[in-house]
Amino acid sequence: MRKLGLVVLLVCALSAAAQNLSPEVKEFVKVDAPVIALQHVHVIDGTGAGAREDQTVVLAKGKIESISSATEANVPKDAKVLDLHGYTVIPGLVGMHDHMFYPMGNGIYGEMAYSFPRLYLAAGVTTIRTTGSLEPYTDLEIKHNIDAGEMPGPKIHPTGPYVEGKSSWVLQAHKLTGPDDATKFVNFWLDQGVGNFKIYNFVTADELAATIKAAHARGAKVTGHLCSIGFRQAAELGIDDLEHGLLVDTEFFPEKKADQCPDIPDDIQRYGKMDIQSGPVHDMIVNLVQHHVAMTSTLPVFEMDVPGRPSMQTRVLDALTTEARSAVLTNKLRATDQARIRKRYGTDVSPWPATFKKEMEFERAFVRAGGTLLAGLDPTGMGGVVAGFGDQRELELLVEAGFTPLEAIHIATYNGAQYLGELDKIGTIALGKQADLVVIKGDPSQNIEDIENVEIVFKDGIGYDSAKLIESVKGMVGSR
Repeated sequence: MRKLGLVVLLVCALSAAAQNLSPEVKEFVKVDAPVIALQHVHVIDGTGAGAREDQTVVLAKGKIESISSATEANVPKDAKVLDLHGYTVIPGLVGMHDHMFYPMGNGIYGEMAYSFPRLYLAAGVTTIRTTGSLEPYTDLEIKHNIDAGEMPGPKIHPTGPYVEGKSSWVLQAHKLTGPDDATKFVNFWLDQGVGNFKIYNFVTADELAATIKAAHARGAKVTGHLCSIGFRQAAELGIDDLEHGLLVDTEFFPEKKADQCPDIPDDIQRYGKMDIQSGPVHDMIVNLVQHHVAMTSTLPVFEMDVPGRPSMQTRVLDALTTEARSAVLTNKLRATDQARIRKRYGTDVSPWPATFKKEMEFERAFVRAGGTLLAGLDPTGMGGVVAGFGDQRELELLVEAGFTPLEAIHIATYNGAQYLGELDKIGTIALGKQADLVVIKGDPSQNIEDIENVEIVFKDGIGYDSAKLIESVKGMVGSR
């Protein structure tokens, strides 16, 4: 009798998570059972090791219970078995520059509180860092509702509002009045529940130093999309991470003045001509590695400025409102307009193709030097980078940049989890870790474009229907 009681308690515990999901979330659950066996699947574990063929992965209690050869696996009799011949499982992606907002035009951004959480999850992004917030209370409520099982979406590491200076053009950002204000700002938002901060273009060195000191005192981290401060100076001050890579570092320009963001019309052309392998840029890379500063790659947002690419996918355009779709296509046409290019850059040839390749070269050099590269999408720019789809595109672009598919997956899983301090729970497929997994048709270790073929996304052992999540927000991005 006692044994029966234990069994009942166990079954209740195994199904507790699913029972706590709201009807809105249950609508998207495709696989839900106390024990699940993913049979005959390729496993890419996120460590950078090669794919293992014909494996069986058993999930129980929301965690990974076993991983073994399918021929040797001991599958529990009560397990729900999924035959996954021709499929690959990878760790859930960890998106490290994944905003909840989208450009609405004229410098205003709208919160996509309904569509973006669904799209992130649908694409296999099971954990995100918001990396700058314009509606921090909304982001915190989204996190709360997802954690409570009231809405579908990824696990969220919220970032506070942008830490910005007085000269900022960002209407929706608070402008600091000095170091004391920075300290108060950080402590206030830490009290609200954020765990990360993002420095923006116009802060002073004193404000950055105060931000870092206050954040580190309470275990939070600071990243930055810098302009008024160069990368090496930020590293000396103790910053943890830098966003976007070479194309936002102004320290190499002779016009640069202390604590000021220079207005340099031809900066994109200059970046495209920089020497990555020696000289100041190489020295900057070495300096960042020595200071253990991470770098977040956001190649999709830069790619939008390259004439002729990317090819706008139907799935991306279908996700947008009619107005947003029209704006994106118009912006893409403007990027190829020769009169506009000539007026802006003084040449008939856009400098963006060469500059985009230079950014890719920089990211490869940073990793070769021992740097930790993170992966994100940054759904801003001209509006063609959409939550989830952009995260997948980031992996494809990392491979184009020269990383192997296995290295790209490692960057987008293991590295993000490690930076967030979550590597003991997520980031790799290993015994005892949370069952945050992505089931993909095909093999992205051989063809990285297969990363787009997501069918089931497991979060804490519950499998969500990717196609159904995407269908639920068609025509909504740019509105909600």
